[in-house]
Amino acid sequence: MEHEMRAEYAEAEAPPSADTPVKLWHMVRLDATQSMCGRELQPEAAVQSADAWGTAAAEPFCHSCGALYLREVP
Repeated sequence: MEHEMRAEYAEAEAPPSADTPVKLWHMVRLDATQSMCGRELQPEAAVQSADAWGTAAAEPFCHSCGALYLREVP
C-alpha cells in the first residue's frame, strides 16, 4: 500500500499558506485526507513522501500514525 505524509496545522487556515507552521505530520494512505490515527486533514495541506518518515523533515511526527505505519509497511 502506498503512503504519504500530510501536514496538520496549529491554526485552521483555509487554505494554508506556504509559511503556515506545521503542528504535526501524519501518515495517510496515498491521496487520502484521513490520517492513519483517524484525524481528518485539510485537502490543501502540504504533503511529502513517506520516504521522509524518520528524518528531520518529518518532525514533529504523530506517534500514533508512526506505530500504525510500522505495522502496515513490510
